[in-house]
Amino acid sequence: MASAEYSSVVQPLLTDLYQISMAYAYWKNNKHQDESAFDLYFRKNPFDGEFTLFAGLEECLKFVRDYRFQPSDIDYLRTVLPSYVENEFYEYLIQLDMKDIKIYSIPEGSVVFPRIPLLRIEGPIIKAQLLETTLLALVNFASLVATNAARFRATTGSDKT
Repeated sequence: MASAEYSSVVQPLLTDLYQISMAYAYWKNNKHQDESAFDLYFRKNPFDGEFTLFAGLEECLKFVRDYRFQPSDIDYLRTVLPSYVENEFYEYLIQLDMKDIKIYSIPEGSVVFPRIPLLRIEGPIIKAQLLETTLLALVNFASLVATNAARFRATTGSDKT
């Protein structure tokens, strides 16, 4: 059962069909347990600025901790994936958890720059693939908001409340 802090908004289906299709390809070719490592980074600072504040780590950790496909998720996937996808793949997904994923991160609130890894995800390739889009969304949005707030604060001055 999910913890009391579980966010019903951030679910495994907060991804794109490409990630699910890749997961199926790994599973179908018996490559899903191959070890992998992915670095999460961004390409340019928001607002044409000179820096970004890294944020979103806590939500990423909660998402990975509570990652579970629900029966309704599987029902939906059956409607969008090709009919040749085996029932065993859906059974695999419903049992999937992220307990063997390792996450390395820079500290939340750090000033960061483009193309510098913010998170490193290590674990079975199918799991890392399924996490990619959602982790990017969580970090990108939170970092955008934190950076914008810092820019406003710098513009107005520290004596303003």
